[in-house]
Amino acid sequence: MVRMSVQELPEYAERVLEVAELIPPGRVMTYGDVAEWLGEGGPRQVGRAMALYGGAVPWWRVVRADGTLLPGHELRALGHYRDEGTPLREAGRAAEGHVPKLDMRRARWDGADPAAGPGAGTHT
Repeated sequence: MVRMSVQELPEYAERVLEVAELIPPGRVMTYGDVAEWLGEGGPRQVGRAMALYGGAVPWWRVVRADGTLLPGHELRALGHYRDEGTPLREAGRAAEGHVPKLDMRRARWDGADPAAGPGAGTHT
């Protein structure tokens, strides 16, 4: 796989990745939150930028709004969430694969204070 230099990244993707790097450990932003932060694009555009270029940033901190872990990357993401202390909701027995979801109420970061730990500065 050929790695692109930062100069070769599309400008929007570069901005998305910069936001992903700002999200503190133990916190998450949704694709829509990132688009809102940037003031352009939408969840799909952010998701596309993350899918194509997000491997070098903490990709697991940019998530789906429902807290479902990224399909195909659940176990890798779960390892990161547990290492960082990201709030999770344990899956019920009926949940496919018994994979937990993110506790979005406690894990979501609004960009207010990068030093804040899990649960601080969340959206309401």
